[in-house]
Amino acid sequence: MFSNYLIGLREGLEASLVVCILIAYLVKTDRRDALKPIWTGIAVAIALAFGFGCALEFGSQELTFQAQEALGGSLSILAVGLVTWMVFWMRRTARHLKSELHGRLDAALAMGTGALVATAFLAVGREGLETALFVWASVHAASDGTPRPLLGVALGLLTAVLLGWLFYRGALRINLAKFFTWTGGMLVVVAAGVLAYGFHDLQEADFLPGLTDKAFDISGTIPPDSWYGTLLKGVFNFQPDPTTLQVAVWLLYLIPTLALFLAPARTTTPTPVRDKV
Repeated sequence: MFSNYLIGLREGLEASLVVCILIAYLVKTDRRDALKPIWTGIAVAIALAFGFGCALEFGSQELTFQAQEALGGSLSILAVGLVTWMVFWMRRTARHLKSELHGRLDAALAMGTGALVATAFLAVGREGLETALFVWASVHAASDGTPRPLLGVALGLLTAVLLGWLFYRGALRINLAKFFTWTGGMLVVVAAGVLAYGFHDLQEADFLPGLTDKAFDISGTIPPDSWYGTLLKGVFNFQPDPTTLQVAVWLLYLIPTLALFLAPARTTTPTPVRDKV
């Protein structure tokens, strides 16, 4: 449940900050007439993300078991790729996000209503589609037959909306760079579990070999139905009897990705130019 809460919080807060920046800029520049098209674009983006998530969930139920596993594994790998790109992108551009959105909004204001709707839709829609895909993959990986994974996502999104509103009202100030660094690092750990589970799905679909080649089996020590087994699965997508391929994929993704993400950003010092005599 915690991993799904983290996904909802992290992804939802990014979308909330984008909305707050757009709305605050229009209010500050006395362009309240442009708020309606902005809200229209936001509403369409949310509806698209929700529809995409429903299509993934209900559409996959009509497939055979092998097709479901193949689809689940493929989309899990795609979701991890998108989320990995997203956390690195946010780490690089978080400080300049506000000025970038202001520039897009100025251009859209000059072009008219349609451009405003499109700007809001594109700004929020990308976050929404990424969230829907990764939430679906994570819930699929952490599914334990209970609504807890979905409840975790819902609570994370609600927390993100509340934090966004507090930011807008000026009642809350935190270091966003540090926040996104810490949550991004935790999200990489969650993504590693989703990626390993995705490869396991492809093994169950007979797309990849090695389903019976277990790296270890500690089910007797950590039963999957125990409270601590459920906790480990909910937080890290832990599996007590993973295949060798799952463990290899988990390590090959987690170690270099986390090392690159947590490495200090490089700064380049401009080379002094000598005056010509």
